[in-house]
Amino acid sequence: MAMAIKIKRSREMQGDALQSVTILEKTMAEKILDIKNLDITFKTTAGVVHAIRGINIDLEKGETVAVVGESGSGKSVTMKAAMGILASNAVVNSGTIEFTYHHDDGTPTTVDILQKDKKWIRRHINGKRISMVFQDPMTSLDPTMNIGKQIMEGMIWHYNTPKAEAYEKALGLLREVGIEDAEKRMKNYPHQLSGGMRQRVVIAIALACDPDLLICDEPTTALDVTIQAKILELIKRIQKERGISVIYITHDLGVVAKVADYVNVMYAGKIVETGLINEIYYDPKHPYTWGLLSAMPDLDTDDDRLYTIPGSPPNLLHEVPGDAFAPRNQFALEIDDKADPPMFQVSKTHFAATWLLDERAPKVEMPEELRHRIARMKKEAERMEHGNG
Repeated sequence: MAMAIKIKRSREMQGDALQSVTILEKTMAEKILDIKNLDITFKTTAGVVHAIRGINIDLEKGETVAVVGESGSGKSVTMKAAMGILASNAVVNSGTIEFTYHHDDGTPTTVDILQKDKKWIRRHINGKRISMVFQDPMTSLDPTMNIGKQIMEGMIWHYNTPKAEAYEKALGLLREVGIEDAEKRMKNYPHQLSGGMRQRVVIAIALACDPDLLICDEPTTALDVTIQAKILELIKRIQKERGISVIYITHDLGVVAKVADYVNVMYAGKIVETGLINEIYYDPKHPYTWGLLSAMPDLDTDDDRLYTIPGSPPNLLHEVPGDAFAPRNQFALEIDDKADPPMFQVSKTHFAATWLLDERAPKVEMPEELRHRIARMKKEAERMEHGNG
């Protein structure tokens, strides 16, 4: 499936001068979330699971960052830590999660979420300044409460909004997320709505308190393809209108292509590659990213086989030395079994944790079929850009 990648910084890869301007913009922009060296283990009956291993992610106002990886890579756990809603058996071994927000008078405050108790987080962060859209709306919505009450609940709890005012704002939110006949829907219960409408309601609830950050955890997984596209367009439109920051958690690189500015590729609790969307899609450096891109469905390929990454993700109960991806990596070097690779710098915004980037490593190129696929993606993106311009 040829795919156009349309991003607000699409031209910045054309030269060093433009890229320098981008870096300057990035340093001047306001950082609202800064996760540093996050390390989390879970105590289970089977033993200790080392789920998150030294994660670093930052996010600026109005920016869209995607966290991509297979199930169990640690994407959701990282963002639940940022929301302060980790399970009771989680142990944070190290790290900080600094979140910056503004009070009503405009003064900024930066807090480390990990240093705050759950009661404070529930009152000041959850649903108020950081909201989360979960992948299955039926598990996020209360089946015993009508839609209207569920949207109004956060406003009344966080801001003591009068009921009549909350009702009017809830109506406005339903209209904003594209639900027709909003007054009738306010009285409906979740089971009376379709999957796409339920997800729109979940987004309306997430937006009810005007958060600074929206975390979307696989927001379109349970929906069919046509509804998926509409939900993504809806989130993009609302983000643009409100100027909020968005983090997408997904395994679907097709979703990422449509929405993200920056991409963090996760594997076995670590970020293995990070960069601008064009760097990750058009110039990937990590063999795992090569595998994810190769596994995307593509109707234009001459190959009639569907590519899959061989093997399975590692069991984090039993940590082994070296690179966690090595057993599945056809390009693995001897050192991969002995030492975990550091982050090698590819450009000012692009980093990858693979020994293949070490100057002593043999020269290894991405698979030929992937190179052809990327060339097709670039052509399609240029065609779409010229068509829209």
